[in-house]
Amino acid sequence: MKNSFLILFIISSLILSSQISYDYSYGVAYFPPPLKQIQDGTEPSDVTCTEGLELLMKFSNGLPACVKPSSVEKLIERGWAVHVLPDYKQNENNNSVIFATGDLEVETTDVTYFGKSDGYLAKPAADGQYPAIVMIHEWWGLTDNIKQMAEKLASHGYVVLAIDLYEGQVGTTADEARQLRTSFEQAQWTENMNSAVSYLEEQYSPSSLGSIGWCFGGGQSLNLALNNEYMDATVIYYGQIVTDTEELSKINWPVLGIFAELDNGIPPETVNEFEMSLDEVGIENDITIYPGVNHAFANPSGDRYAPDESKDAWQKTLTFFEENLS
Repeated sequence: MKNSFLILFIISSLILSSQISYDYSYGVAYFPPPLKQIQDGTEPSDVTCTEGLELLMKFSNGLPACVKPSSVEKLIERGWAVHVLPDYKQNENNNSVIFATGDLEVETTDVTYFGKSDGYLAKPAADGQYPAIVMIHEWWGLTDNIKQMAEKLASHGYVVLAIDLYEGQVGTTADEARQLRTSFEQAQWTENMNSAVSYLEEQYSPSSLGSIGWCFGGGQSLNLALNNEYMDATVIYYGQIVTDTEELSKINWPVLGIFAELDNGIPPETVNEFEMSLDEVGIENDITIYPGVNHAFANPSGDRYAPDESKDAWQKTLTFFEENLS
C-alpha cells in the first residue's frame, strides 16, 4: 500500500513539474509558453504567465502573449496587442449601488443617428433644454451596463446618447471584442461620433456638449475632442492618450482623466506626461491616478471592479459635468 502511494506521488509530481518549473534561487514560478498551455486545453484568457510577465492578446489573431511589463504600453500603443480582460458578464446589482442616480425621471428610446448605427438615448422626461453628452462604450460594444450608465447620467439633467461603434454587435469574450475592433477603421468611428454630435445639436439644441468613455471608449472620447471643435467637456476613463502638445492644442475646454496605477498599458508615467502636456498648452484638467487598481476598475461586469474607487470617480464625473456643462 505504501509503495503504491509512493508511486502515485512520484507520477503526480512528474506531471506537475512538466507544467510548472520553479527557480529556487529567485523564488519564481515558470509556466509553459501560452501556445503550449492552449494546446493542453487552457482557454486563452486563462493562460498563466511566468511570474514577472504580463498577459496580453495579439491584436491580429487573438492569441495570448506573455511580455515584460515595461513593453506593455508600447505594444498596445502600436496596435500589436490589447489588454486581456475577463469575459463580459452583466451584473445587475453593482451599477445601482455604486453609481448614484439623480432626481429626474428618465425616458429612453433607440435612435438611428449614423448609417447602420442605432444609439441608446436617455433624457429627462420633463420638457426643457439640457446639456448633451455623447457616451462611448468599452471594447465590448453597446452593452446593457453602458445603457444603464446613460440612464443614470441622464437622471442628473442631461440628454445622453450612448453611441454604437460596432453597428449593433456586442462581444462577450475578449476574442469577440478583439474581432469587432479589427472590423472597423478609426475614420469610420470618428465620423460616427461626429454624427452623434450633429444629431444631438439638431434634435435637442443642447446648451452645451460633453463626452465620456471607458477603456476603448475613453480613447475615443479623446479622439472626439481632437476631431470636433464644438465640445465643452471631455471625460476619459483609462483610455489611450496622446501627449503631443500640438495635437492636444486642438482642445479648448476642460478634460477629466481617470486612470489606474497598475495599468501597464497606460502607466502613471504616461498619465503624468499627458497632464503636463495639457498644462503646457493651457488646457484646464483634472487628472486622477487611483492607487492599487488596474485597467477597467470601474466596470462592474469584470473581476477588476473596485467599488470604492468607482464610486469616487463617478462623483468626480458628476461634479465635472455640472461645473462645465451647466
